[in-house]
Amino acid sequence: MAWKTEWTVIIDGQDVSSKMANYLEQITVTDKAGASSDSCSLTLDDTGGQIKLPQPGGKVVVRLSGVQVFSGVIDSVKSSGNRSGGRSLSVSAKGFDVKGKAKQPQRLHQDEGTVGDFLKKLGQKAGFEMKIDPALASIARDYIAADGESLLHIGEKLARELGATFKLRGPMAVLAKHGQDFGLPMIAGLFSPDGSGNLISWDIEPLSTRTVFKSVEVPYVDRKKGLPLIYKTDAGKAGERAEAVNLVRSVAHDENQAKDIAEARKAQIEREGGKGRVTLDLMPEAQAEAQFQLKGTRAGVDGTYRIVSVTHSASRSGGATTDLELQQPQDGAGTDSR
Repeated sequence: MAWKTEWTVIIDGQDVSSKMANYLEQITVTDKAGASSDSCSLTLDDTGGQIKLPQPGGKVVVRLSGVQVFSGVIDSVKSSGNRSGGRSLSVSAKGFDVKGKAKQPQRLHQDEGTVGDFLKKLGQKAGFEMKIDPALASIARDYIAADGESLLHIGEKLARELGATFKLRGPMAVLAKHGQDFGLPMIAGLFSPDGSGNLISWDIEPLSTRTVFKSVEVPYVDRKKGLPLIYKTDAGKAGERAEAVNLVRSVAHDENQAKDIAEARKAQIEREGGKGRVTLDLMPEAQAEAQFQLKGTRAGVDGTYRIVSVTHSASRSGGATTDLELQQPQDGAGTDSR
């Protein structure tokens, strides 16, 4: 059976699409906001063992409908089969080389500097070039350290603390604030009863109360006075219907750090004010952190959402789809004004 979706696979700079054409059965690519690495899985019919066994560490690029949806490094190759079901070969890849220094524990400290300065030093030791949101890079810290912690661990920790996304992609490590305009195209989903829209299905809770708090409190220490204090902030519009307080357990180093943590928690509460999933006809340009505009479902559900996860799936037998995980409802989502 011929493929209905145009695809390209490049391994170590060589286009192997023609060699794989008769054997490739499925392509799955996942892009998530946050620290999770991009991932890709290729499933091949290996009944005759004709394909040369790919090697872990090889660089792979995947395109769907002419759009690059993945670039990374092969991290595992697995053969499976049985007497009655034939044989298959699964090739898995990550957005960065898992054998590199990203997970290597490091010891580094910095006095009186910025988050950006520290991460650039840490990234250099791990072999990564840092790309940091200017608003985050300029945050001043009188002390910051990696005490036996890796670049990946520190990046994840700072991302949670500052309400940001930390990603490793190839030789680049990126730290950017949630919800920033990354120049990503807005993705539109249209439901039409006659089937003319690109929206296949949806499952959305536009107003969630499970993770909503009315305010955030972060304990910290006033170093000059030697007193334990608490930094407080309200949770904004998302917290108006809540009663619980989000009390952060860890103690911030000073008031500035406490404020950063509180503002990040506040942004996360807003982000988690609604959630859901949609399945679309293949939209290869969809990326995590882009905005998604939903139309045609119903009042209170239609609106704009933030994409937090993208999964592109294509198969020889079933065509191609894009699954989106959504949060942060806006522009009427969650409100039925009738």
